[in-house]
Amino acid sequence: MDYVFYNKNGDPIAYSSGIDIFLFSGKPVAYFHDDAIYSYSGKQLGWFDSGWVIDLQGYSVFFTDSATGGLVKPIKRVNPIRSVRGIVPVKGIREVKKIKPVKRMSWSSYSGTNFFL
Repeated sequence: MDYVFYNKNGDPIAYSSGIDIFLFSGKPVAYFHDDAIYSYSGKQLGWFDSGWVIDLQGYSVFFTDSATGGLVKPIKRVNPIRSVRGIVPVKGIREVKKIKPVKRMSWSSYSGTNFFL
């Protein structure tokens, strides 16, 4: 699963390589487990659904080139050069997967690197 994740302004924020998600600085920030996204500490951050990253309340955080349905996607900006990827940390024990919320038709306030904090 290789994706670039764009925010509500069309800015490229992160990308995936396999199951891991990195910032363009090379910092590993999260990973996929089934249709959920987790931090390396084990905290569930959100969901990946139809090319969209959805937060735990159902708001859209990021979109990918393959995103279908949902909000109107803004014009994408040029991707920055990817730095050398950092070493992926050991994964903590994952939280129990939360119940997927109903998708809302607006953007999350976490549509940036703050989603991964």
